[in-house]
Amino acid sequence: MTSTEDLLTGGTSHDPAVGLRAVAALRRLTEQLEDLQVQSARRQGWSWSAIAAAVGVSKQAVHKKHAGRLAPGVPGRQ
Repeated sequence: MTSTEDLLTGGTSHDPAVGLRAVAALRRLTEQLEDLQVQSARRQGWSWSAIAAAVGVSKQAVHKKHAGRLAPGVPGRQ
């Protein structure tokens, strides 16, 4: 499942196998978008606290999840 229409159709399917595949695809997409936006925020000088507030988690949680994922050269990379 890759298109928006496929995800919407799959997510509302009466077939649990189809619906759950759509949920998994959306989860992967959400993770990719979050990674992209965290990297963008760090490049623009956002603190871990500001990112955490925007995402709705603790500073420690966002740092633990993303610090090791940042691309080389992005501030805050371990």
